[in-house]
Amino acid sequence: MACVIEDLIDLVDWRRRVGDLYRIGGPDAITEFRRRRDELFKSHPQSPIEPDERSTSTGLRYFGPDPRYRVMARLEDGPGDEMVIETGGADGAIHYRRAGRLVFDLLGQQCSLTVLSLRQYAGGLFVPFKDATSGHETYGGGRYLFDTAKGTDGLVLAVKSGSTDVVVDFNYAYNPSCVYSPRWACPLAPPENTLKVPVRSGEQTYKAT
Repeated sequence: MACVIEDLIDLVDWRRRVGDLYRIGGPDAITEFRRRRDELFKSHPQSPIEPDERSTSTGLRYFGPDPRYRVMARLEDGPGDEMVIETGGADGAIHYRRAGRLVFDLLGQQCSLTVLSLRQYAGGLFVPFKDATSGHETYGGGRYLFDTAKGTDGLVLAVKSGSTDVVVDFNYAYNPSCVYSPRWACPLAPPENTLKVPVRSGEQTYKAT
């Protein structure tokens, strides 16, 4: 039982530390974010990276920061219908609601992404996506833009109460945990959240060192 409790405590600590990364401020926020994230993935017992790879890890792979991928978006109401995403793991099917839609221009193209709301306890807004780099420069199953239930939104989603205008930053797009190890099963981006434009921003494919 002690090991189970220790694992749960480690998980709480992991989620808290990950959430803290998204509250780093200052002009060097993205550089510091990536430095601390690399260290967390290398050293924390709840890291999704396989234990035998952590000691030799030289860091995750990212595109260079690019201000073109920080864009103004409009958050529109969604139809509110249910979407079920199979994880293929112990969590089984996860039920979401199409709560809204992000509409924005990216590299001269008009784009939109469905914003999902977790129907289970804790709720939260979740945006997984694929783009023209998926399966080549980035993970084929897509990446996550933000997941408010896990606190991965502070630097990514700038919102103001009462306004539907938001700022989203693809420089913080990140891989689901299943990228690093087959031990993990994750909800992946639905077809409707596939962008035709290449998003060369955020995290790239993972390569064990």
